[in-house]
Amino acid sequence: MDVVRAASLIVTTLLLGLVSGFFYTYSISVMVSLRGTDDRTFVDMMQKINRDVQNPRFFMTFIGSLLFGILTVILYIGQPFAVFLPVLLALVFYVGCFGVTVTRNVPMNVRLDKYGPPDRIADIAAVRKEFEEPWVRLNGIRAWFATLGFGAAIWALIAHFSA
Repeated sequence: MDVVRAASLIVTTLLLGLVSGFFYTYSISVMVSLRGTDDRTFVDMMQKINRDVQNPRFFMTFIGSLLFGILTVILYIGQPFAVFLPVLLALVFYVGCFGVTVTRNVPMNVRLDKYGPPDRIADIAAVRKEFEEPWVRLNGIRAWFATLGFGAAIWALIAHFSA
């Protein structure tokens, strides 16, 4: 059973690392690059990115982090608290990331897409203004949640293999 626990924790850690890296990359490069573009380019690229990110690899990583996090917590119930605590924290932090994404960022993405193609948006500057700052702020929040979850998972790995 210890091998199954360790394998689940390793997979959870890897998935959390991928998700935290994904949101971090948005924060330090994608959104920074888009910040310097004109309104039409910004809206066009964000609409395209938001549609293209909906793919099996992203969903496997994003939803897999949650599912493996839950499985790992279940597998570590009854284990020493020094190992269980960081396992639980990894899931709690990731639930924060997942929640911000699903309840805030995704609805904003859907709303942006519903405006239609940028060349058909009458006041594209207003659309960008409504979207960009809140989305960037929320992305930063979910990046922190995911990164804290990843850090807790690393802590759990160290605690597991030190026990």
